[in-house]
Amino acid sequence: MAASSTWRYRSVARTDVGLVRTRNEDGLVDRPEDGLWAVVDGMGGHAGGARASGLIRDALAQLATIPDVDAWVSAVRARIEEVHAQLHATAGRAGSTVVVLLALGGRFACIWAGDSRLQRWRGGQLERLSRDHSLLEELVASGTVPPEQAHRHPLANRITRAVGIGQRLELEVVRGEFAPGDRYLLSSDGLHGVVREEQIAELMATPDLDLAADRLLAAVRQAGAPDNVTIVLVGVERATAS
Repeated sequence: MAASSTWRYRSVARTDVGLVRTRNEDGLVDRPEDGLWAVVDGMGGHAGGARASGLIRDALAQLATIPDVDAWVSAVRARIEEVHAQLHATAGRAGSTVVVLLALGGRFACIWAGDSRLQRWRGGQLERLSRDHSLLEELVASGTVPPEQAHRHPLANRITRAVGIGQRLELEVVRGEFAPGDRYLLSSDGLHGVVREEQIAELMATPDLDLAADRLLAAVRQAGAPDNVTIVLVGVERATAS
């Protein structure tokens, strides 16, 4: 557990190979003392996807903190773009999705590419703060596919943005402010691709953060766990005066 001058962050993380895959190409960064968390999901098969996600994970794990949100976002973007250039030059079709959460005091920023998500549980309601960079998301947004038909849709894994894929990387950023009692969920599509949002919201209401993460992972395994799954749960509270 770690605290800023007015806020305290606690996080728990889980990653699992699932019940079908033989290799875990997901990865995570869990730095509550610095207010930095990330989930990466390698793509491209075998060693390629694992290498891509590992390069992003290591780059973020080694990144120095910056006491200014905007400058920190710029530093994260620059580091991810460096990895993108490296992968694009050497790895062919191997790449990785990424979602990063930065926390500084009562403010946060999310940077992402692909379909790894950031969701927030606040006041008993679950809301998605990132939007999937996928063909399915575009079809839902255009009205071609109804939202209720998106769960486990055959086009769900058609990603339109990823680190290492394509000439140009487009990272998206959202910013916001914390409220006491917020919970933030970073996840690879191994979770939200098989567990409905209604069930995710119900499980995130579990008072104990560790137990909530365990229950989310158990729900994935009960659904067959066809993919690697990675979960990072972050709880936010105001720091008590000493």
